[in-house]
Amino acid sequence: MALTVPPPRVPPSAERGGDAPGGPWGGWYERELGWATAGGSPVRLLTGLRFDALVVPAVAGHAALRRVGRTGPVALMGLRMSLLVAPGSAEELPGLLDWLEWGGVALALTGRGAGGRITAPPPPGRPVEPGAATWLRPPGPSREQDEAPVLPAFSGFGSRGGDAPDLVRLVDAVATECHRARLTRARAGGFPDEPAAQPLAFS
Repeated sequence: MALTVPPPRVPPSAERGGDAPGGPWGGWYERELGWATAGGSPVRLLTGLRFDALVVPAVAGHAALRRVGRTGPVALMGLRMSLLVAPGSAEELPGLLDWLEWGGVALALTGRGAGGRITAPPPPGRPVEPGAATWLRPPGPSREQDEAPVLPAFSGFGSRGGDAPDLVRLVDAVATECHRARLTRARAGGFPDEPAAQPLAFS
């Protein structure tokens, strides 16, 4: 009985001349940054491989960014903001919040790590349609090395010689602003339609 060997599977990115399924820029992320993508429309970036993401309400995220200055890439999608951090950070988030004395406080702050995904904005310099995800701080290689974007990490851990923004400072600032935003909404007498905080909630 002859054994039939199926032809090799050609990745969708190769079939489309470098574009991943679901949009014209999936291939750009894979090719230029080495980030894994998932098909569909819109394209999704897989977390837990090259980066994790802290997902917060946009109003709290904007306030935190004004406080911490340097961060890694930051994306905005509707009322939610995704701050890209070093892989493994989402798993450490609950313990880090406890250590920072935010444990037990209701915060609209979630971590997306292994098995998660975020909506991929168009690559930097590409037009953005109304309502679509966009980069507030776009990804780009390190100024000193031609490699992946520098991501917030624990000081001295995966930080390439201390070049990365500090994860502890970023998480503390984000938690503070999430709590402040919640108190402000409570004083105003209502809560806008915003997703509830669910650790490792994927979309």
